[in-house]
Amino acid sequence: MTSLNVERTGAGKPLVLVHGLGSSIRNWDPVVPALSAEREVVAVDLPGFGASAPLAGEVSIATLTDALQEFLNEEGLEGADVVGSSMGGRIVVEMACRGHTGAMVALDPGGFWNDRQQAVFNASTTATVALVRRLQQAMPFLTRHAAGRTALLAQFSAKPWKLDPAQVLTELRSIKASPSLDEARRALAHGPKQPGAPRGSLKGRLAIGWGRQDRVTPPSEAAAAAPLYPDATFHWFENCGHFPQGDQPEATVRFILEQTGSPPA
Repeated sequence: MTSLNVERTGAGKPLVLVHGLGSSIRNWDPVVPALSAEREVVAVDLPGFGASAPLAGEVSIATLTDALQEFLNEEGLEGADVVGSSMGGRIVVEMACRGHTGAMVALDPGGFWNDRQQAVFNASTTATVALVRRLQQAMPFLTRHAAGRTALLAQFSAKPWKLDPAQVLTELRSIKASPSLDEARRALAHGPKQPGAPRGSLKGRLAIGWGRQDRVTPPSEAAAAAPLYPDATFHWFENCGHFPQGDQPEATVRFILEQTGSPPA
């Protein structure tokens, strides 16, 4: 049995939210109130993140996807609509390749990089994680100020100075608290690239959203993604970095609800 920490809000057709690397269900806080007004939102902590225990064995995109699918099966959510961000987006695309039948939304997923971009991702995320861990004692002070948020999150947000200080502090604290972060980061940095899915092979609807100012998985990766997933719908978030739910929460809610068959009123 797969035991994952989960938070359910709202009522209606289930909508599963899957966070990214070093994060937790709290990553979705900017959009959960609006989404839960239309759907039952099921926000999940992946194994080794948030309040979920780590996997007993290898940590990889494949094993994290296995754990999520086992959880969905156990909860009667086999065909549920699923939304993932960053690494969670990569997991959602993996689910699409495996034949998931629900609607799927991947926000700025990784794995579409060339060798140079993959090396840059490895180096930059290694440095960022190390810096955030060293600065944990100073985080309350740094995140209270626009200049501190800008310095810490310039790689991730198009407008980090506008982000909610409490939300930023929670996110940066989670990097320190995630026991599976290092293994998952290495799996992303050194693991296989996106395989793609031939036209007509997907069983569920796949939509991929990308921040125009994403500096983690740059927009050039979207160009590589389109021919690999010809059945997917692609969408650009303007004035947006790696996390649309933080930089453009209202646009993110609209995109998710439209792509999962529940257009906002």
